[in-house]
Amino acid sequence: MTDRRTFLTAATGAAMLAVGARGAMAAPNTPAAPLPVNDKSSRYRPAGRFGIGGTQVGSNHVPTPSDQAAGIMQAAWDEGVRYFDTSPWYGLGLSERRFGTFFDGKSRDEFIISTKIGRVLVPDAKVGGTKVGNWMLTPPMRHEYDYSADGVKRSVEQSLQRMGMDRLDIVFVHDLSPDNKDMGEKWTEHFEKAKTGAFVELTKMRDAGVIKAWGLGVNTLPPALKAFEVADPDIILSATQYSLVKHADALNQLMPVAAKRNASIVVGAPLNDGFLAGGERFNYAAIPPEMRAKRARVAALAQEHGSNLRTAALHFAMANPTVSAIIPGARSATQVAQNAASIRAKVPAEFWAALKREKLIEDKAPVPS
Repeated sequence: MTDRRTFLTAATGAAMLAVGARGAMAAPNTPAAPLPVNDKSSRYRPAGRFGIGGTQVGSNHVPTPSDQAAGIMQAAWDEGVRYFDTSPWYGLGLSERRFGTFFDGKSRDEFIISTKIGRVLVPDAKVGGTKVGNWMLTPPMRHEYDYSADGVKRSVEQSLQRMGMDRLDIVFVHDLSPDNKDMGEKWTEHFEKAKTGAFVELTKMRDAGVIKAWGLGVNTLPPALKAFEVADPDIILSATQYSLVKHADALNQLMPVAAKRNASIVVGAPLNDGFLAGGERFNYAAIPPEMRAKRARVAALAQEHGSNLRTAALHFAMANPTVSAIIPGARSATQVAQNAASIRAKVPAEFWAALKREKLIEDKAPVPS
């Protein structure tokens, strides 16, 4: 029997030769308003502009029991979410396994899945049940970095097996970035391997129709900008870099480059790791004093204009035309419903004008019309 890796290689070569729990604001028995969608583009964008990230399903920061994870997924589905992002790194396979359990029996054509490559998981009895990074529940797996072409095939094969699926939509090259503590400044050495390995293989898979798009999934700007210099990514998953309270660098550096290439940005962590929903972390670390003060002022202005901080933050992240989707995480079904309700809400134009007047957001930052 042909194994998955052989299938992926053969499919690529052959094709190339051929050249809703209801929203929290909806009344009972009233269908919730549709979530925003993308217009058709010459370069692939996920259909839905509002998705969900899989970090919390993978027990990020605190353990997420399986029934709670299932409730998060079901709430997202019931709200109309059809774009789901995960990674082998999230809980060392836990997030992908839970995704697969949830999607079992659903038509594959009904939803979009993105996952990531860069870490290949290897069974290791010494790891199971221990805390690894931010992951509080982990199976007996350890990770090995591999940004080679073969590493891409191995990782994709493993992800498909964990999720019980026959194909992926988007694949992101994950954490090839200086903020990855395993790499630090040596990230450029891994990048060089990816340039001739992962980037080339993913381009072949895309051009062959094995996947629809590829890009980088990173928390800093330099790797994404460098990827555009040496390859042809479709989508960059840029986490923590474009938000209501932190966006100047991404706005001025990443967005123009992506737009020029007709590529798009998926905004990960648009709430800055829960910070803009009232959490006590900012981008997976302690809250800088200036950010605490900025959050307080923006929240006060939102309240004055009949809105709230979460709603304003999600609308701001989605307003940039280069952004194809935002994928906030959720700790519970309630948070999913709150996020969806925020997306369906309206934010007064006067609020955005007040933010610009007080220089709380960049003057040229796109805001909802």
